Amino acid sequence: MKKHRLYHDLAYLFPVITPPGPYGEEAEQWRELLRQRLGPGRHRILELGVGGGHNLSHLAPEFEATAVDISEAMLDLSRQLNPSVRHLKGDMRSLDLGETFKAVLIHDAVSYLTTENDVSATVETAVRHLDPGGILIMAPDYFQETFVSHRVTSFTNQFEETTVTFLEHTWDPDPQDTEIEVNMFFLLMKDKKMTIEQDTHTLGLFPQSLWEEIMSRAGLQVEWVPHSHPDNNPASYLIVGYRST
Repeated sequence: MKKHRLYHDLAYLFPVITPPGPYGEEAEQWRELLRQRLGPGRHRILELGVGGGHNLSHLAPEFEATAVDISEAMLDLSRQLNPSVRHLKGDMRSLDLGETFKAVLIHDAVSYLTTENDVSATVETAVRHLDPGGILIMAPDYFQETFVSHRVTSFTNQFEETTVTFLEHTWDPDPQDTEIEVNMFFLLMKDKKMTIEQDTHTLGLFPQSLWEEIMSRAGLQVEWVPHSHPDNNPASYLIVGYRST
């Protein structure tokens, strides 16, 4: 996967533009799904592509969690936020820990899969790490059926002595392929001086039918759950896969 500045040299801005607090409502939905499937208890869960660990921070107190990410900078952020969680570096398309869990979670990191092969490999990774009767939860940012090009979001937050204005533009340069482009701009104001940082992310865009086909092929029963997205993303769903016992 391409290196993105937000997950490397600009990682210090990640908690500023997407703080952990607003993830609480969304995490409650994930918690309910886990409890409905797994019942009470401190079950073992695995999050792939944990990023800064913001969604996981609302779940970790109740579960025995392992977190994996390809970016060391993001793992460092998650370690600070989730000190009780085991953190490992790895690629969700090829990871093999040699152990299984009651649940595998993949938040919006799954959006960085840009080919059908990547999606298939990641679902296979998840199933490889699932106990019989386990649950897989994924949260792609966008689906082909509902994607609206040229979506713009912006807001301003404070970071220590710096005012950070974040601007994001999402569009589809080529509707014939499975990729979309997200351009991020960070306007940093300190001591009446402004600097501007820019970062471009390439995300995958697939029809819901493809997700369902790949998961079904991997032996999962699929459910689509309307998603309480922290960014108020329209027409958003959690893709939930259940492994038979």
